[in-house]
Amino acid sequence: MQTIWGNASSTYCDGIRRRDFLRIGALGVGGLTLADLLRHEAKADESHRPKSIIYVVLNGGPSHIDMYDLKPDAPTEYRGPFAPIATSLTGVRICELMPLQARMMHQMTLLRGVRSVENNHYLSEVYSGLPRRAGRRPAFGSIVSRYQGSGSALPPYVSLNRDSTDEFEYEKPYYAGSGHGPFRPFGEALADLMPVNSLERLQERRTLLSTFDAARRNGEQMQAAGGLDRYQTQALDIITSPRVRDAFDLSKEPERVRASYGRGKYPHQTYVSILYDWPSQQFLRARRLVEAGVRVVTVRAGDWDHHSSPTGNIFYCMETMLPALDRSLYALFTDLRERGLENDVLVVVLGEFGRTPRISQPGPGREHWADAGCVLFYGGGLRMGQVLGETDARAEQPRAGSFHFQNIMSTIYHTLGIDLNVQLPDFNGRPQFLLDDREPIRELVD
Repeated sequence: MQTIWGNASSTYCDGIRRRDFLRIGALGVGGLTLADLLRHEAKADESHRPKSIIYVVLNGGPSHIDMYDLKPDAPTEYRGPFAPIATSLTGVRICELMPLQARMMHQMTLLRGVRSVENNHYLSEVYSGLPRRAGRRPAFGSIVSRYQGSGSALPPYVSLNRDSTDEFEYEKPYYAGSGHGPFRPFGEALADLMPVNSLERLQERRTLLSTFDAARRNGEQMQAAGGLDRYQTQALDIITSPRVRDAFDLSKEPERVRASYGRGKYPHQTYVSILYDWPSQQFLRARRLVEAGVRVVTVRAGDWDHHSSPTGNIFYCMETMLPALDRSLYALFTDLRERGLENDVLVVVLGEFGRTPRISQPGPGREHWADAGCVLFYGGGLRMGQVLGETDARAEQPRAGSFHFQNIMSTIYHTLGIDLNVQLPDFNGRPQFLLDDREPIRELVD
């Protein structure tokens, strides 16, 4: 639970602690209160379903030359051990370890030769479109939350990534406002969505809310509380409603659906004897959330930083990870299509950069490579069934069509209906455009 302001241990004149006061009005959604959510819901046009995005980040930098941009005619020190296979899109081939995506490639769009500004694990470009040197910029999910909300009682921006280290600073709202940070459904934040387990506790909450309503009539207390209004009085009903918590509850899904997203483990990128659980169920949870009305859901899947190392082997790791990713993406895309969400939900799959086409030793491994990477798009009402961009014979440089993260982010904003010409004051009060290059990828949106 996030402290919204002030000293949480202080009390009002009636003896109610401020912590209790804030807890009844806030759901732990990055500072966004239930009252705020209800305001969004009141303003929403229920006759139109706004578009949503599932943003899948392959953190660490996935190897483009081993996945979506294979070069079978390149020298052995470049091409790697995997063979390309034909796809449902004429003339397009991808890695043999991803046959399910190959089967539906005509329903996707693949970008090749995507350049990143930075050649290190700074995720600022991934989450804001701008490099770290541009300063602390709000994550795109926070921008969507600020300008559009979700149109429902659900938080508009959900990150399915645990907030445990500083690497997650790139999903912060910064000057978009603390109330527009992502909700992370872990620990106490998720516990706040659970229903009360007794009538006695329910009555306690109602009594507490009544006390707050009485306090509103006191002008001084109203000012201290930040101005409670009629939406605050609805907060308790949302806490006790099943709609919010059910969106996060995978037990509501049939076992066959849960199984279709896959299960299993994958090896550490450097120490292959260390295994981690593949986050297949996060793909399913993302689908449930956008179906329920969440606008932005971010997912991190796997660790793709496969350097050369005596204890590592990029190809051994990818033999496990690529089939797992393939199955989870296929299940997600199929699920969205079968539920009629294909045009309402955009899925973007990307990492912060590609990897060196030349294989490094020992290991084997591949190092960071900012000059050429791949990005996958599915749905969202965009033009699917195409490959945009081309790299040279060794997948080192773009040969035709060069894309940057700002182009990708502009396309996302355009799809979600965000005005690309809006300006937002930064920490110093200076108006900032969301992006410097505000041109969407025309082949996708026209």
